[in-house]
Amino acid sequence: MNDDQRVPRVLSIAGTDPTGGAGIQGDLKSIAANGGYGMAVVTSLVAQNTLGVRSIHVPPVAFLAEQLNAVSDDVEIDAVKIGMLTRAAVIHTVADWLDRVKPPIVVLDPVMVATSGDRLLDPHAEATLRELISRADLVTPNVPELAIIADEPPAETWEDVLAQARRVAQRYGVRVLAKGGHLDGLDLPDALVDPVGAEVTVTEFPGVRIRTTNTHGTGCSLSSAVATLMAATGDWEVAVARSKAWLSESIRHGAQLNVGSGNGPVSHFAGLWARGGTTSVATPGDIEVAWWDGIQEIREDIDALPFVRALGDGTLERDRFLRYIAQDAHYLRAYARVLAEASRLAPTSAEQTFWAECAQYSAISELKLHESWLTDESLHIAQPDDVTTAYLNHLFETAARGDYRVLAAALLPCFWIYQDVGERLHAHSHPQHPYQSWLDTYADPAFAASVRSALDITTRLAAASDQMTQHEMWSAFRISAAHELSFFTVPGSDEHFVHNGPTSRLSADAANGVDHREKESQE
Repeated sequence: MNDDQRVPRVLSIAGTDPTGGAGIQGDLKSIAANGGYGMAVVTSLVAQNTLGVRSIHVPPVAFLAEQLNAVSDDVEIDAVKIGMLTRAAVIHTVADWLDRVKPPIVVLDPVMVATSGDRLLDPHAEATLRELISRADLVTPNVPELAIIADEPPAETWEDVLAQARRVAQRYGVRVLAKGGHLDGLDLPDALVDPVGAEVTVTEFPGVRIRTTNTHGTGCSLSSAVATLMAATGDWEVAVARSKAWLSESIRHGAQLNVGSGNGPVSHFAGLWARGGTTSVATPGDIEVAWWDGIQEIREDIDALPFVRALGDGTLERDRFLRYIAQDAHYLRAYARVLAEASRLAPTSAEQTFWAECAQYSAISELKLHESWLTDESLHIAQPDDVTTAYLNHLFETAARGDYRVLAAALLPCFWIYQDVGERLHAHSHPQHPYQSWLDTYADPAFAASVRSALDITTRLAAASDQMTQHEMWSAFRISAAHELSFFTVPGSDEHFVHNGPTSRLSADAANGVDHREKESQE
């Protein structure tokens, strides 16, 4: 069903089936399986299973009327399916309600005899049920029920069924869905018998009998499916054809349910399960929230790092900042290459352009900012350390797999985490902050726009992917986030800093706290 199509609101008026295959339980499944919203008013409580009916309890008809009025006073009903009515008083109550509410579509399944052979309608109420038929748009009797309505012996051949259905259609001015399920033979035909003035048109729907004992509730399910699809399509022939195809599919898979030891139910949702699965589909917004929450511990660890805290308040030692900048410069050079690979793999021109522009920005604008803090000699001396190398290896290995979706996820933390940290630190900075130019870069609205685009692209890709790919994307994303934590951790580590020594990584100018830009201006 398209998003712009209204969901049919279908009311089932019927008895219950505690095993779930027939009655209102079967109706609700059928309505839902065919794209409708099902509602139910209970006419009788039936103690039954797949072997047969044990007893029937009929609540007071006054309560039945209250149920009917409660629904119609509040909900606009698009179609009504009527099933088991049991007694004359119940039929009169439903008829009075139909006369008052006048639902646009009424499908009557004249439930009289269950698949097990049990009588489900008081014989004294048969004449009253015939009076209800003229209020319906379609009746869907099986062969024994058609004979009762016609007040004739049961038909024994398909030709006799069609002839009997024609007489009923003309007598009551109602469409009849004639069904051949109770006849012998491999063929299983159905037919829509429609009285048009003095003429009767017959549209047949051929079928083949499915060898199975899972036929419990087929009449209930078919009639509620037709009501739903008629409300959706406005075409009786289309509604019947689609309902028959759906029911055949459901019957074929009924045995897989392994419900009951008698005539088991059909599998109402077999087609939906096979084609759509049972896993809820996450939206891009759902994925964005889940992924961000999923790295909460990593984000909190980043916020707690001495390096980040000192960077924010401007007390960070210059040597440590320069060591960080040197590693970040090495990272950005390689990161730009991975961004370029994402552009090559991207399926749309818009995405190709986005990643290419990000690659250019990393290679020119960001890298220029970083290198402005360092001399060429200091950058050359400060070779990529183990943490930088590990992060880049993760990105290069992900890119080598050739899965654009997973690569986008691996690239995302460098956007998202940097924006988050940069914006929050920038909010507490001041014009005399020693690292203001760095903070300005990651709190810039243009960078925020890039982060938003990266988020939209990646979460949209994840929402459209299968479960396995989603898991691979999440894994790549979280690994990158963990590398971000390590990247922020190392320059604040005394052990690592002393072991490598600031002068072994940076030039003398940098180690002595001289900004290369300032030195050039002095010269």
